[in-house]
Amino acid sequence: MIEIVSMSQEESANEPSSPESPPVESPVGPAIPMPERPKNPRGEIQFLTIIGQIEGHILSPPNTKTTKYEHVIPQLVMTAENNDIDGLLILLNTVGGDVEAGLAIAELIAHLGKPSVSLVLGGGHSIGVPLAVSARHSYIVPTATMTIHPVRMSGTMVGTPQTYDYFNKMQDRVMDFVVHHSEINRTRLMELMMDTEKLALDVGTILIGAEAVEEKIINEIGGLHDAMEKLYSLIAEEREAAT
Repeated sequence: MIEIVSMSQEESANEPSSPESPPVESPVGPAIPMPERPKNPRGEIQFLTIIGQIEGHILSPPNTKTTKYEHVIPQLVMTAENNDIDGLLILLNTVGGDVEAGLAIAELIAHLGKPSVSLVLGGGHSIGVPLAVSARHSYIVPTATMTIHPVRMSGTMVGTPQTYDYFNKMQDRVMDFVVHHSEINRTRLMELMMDTEKLALDVGTILIGAEAVEEKIINEIGGLHDAMEKLYSLIAEEREAAT
């Protein structure tokens, strides 16, 4: 006869746990929350670097350093809608590239709705000129250069009047943007574009540092500290106007 022995709840609680199922302990231990970075009281700045060649619809060679516009455009949209970001600082060192892509990025910066400052480092050539002037205020370091030249295209082209008309319209778009967002007048900009004495085997002008300021394309000579201080001051003005 088998006798069934029942254990009370108290006895069951005092019963040692089975060696087959020991209590599980985390080898890492409890998660330690990372301390939150304190906000900058002067404003939170988003940095945007535009370097190398502006890549548009056609891929550049794999050995070419590029800024892809399909990466930059979403980043600018997120900057515009993020309430935690107060201003945008654009760092430029570009040889130019796709006109359509460059103008698209420049238009987004110009209509960002937040304070923006650009700083030309090394070079801001070709379509880099509209990108440099798209910010509310622009700086260039003394050793940086900017090349201004007509719109050009390499490869096979259809030699018809329509092709040249298209080139002229595209060039007008670039010139209109630069004139609207800087203090240079259209006549002087055209003279710089069409100069035949400044470049070997090419048409255009190279401006070095202070020359870009003298031609009223860039606002000021300065470096990173100057650009950041200017951006902070624009943020302060924006906050004061909002109160």
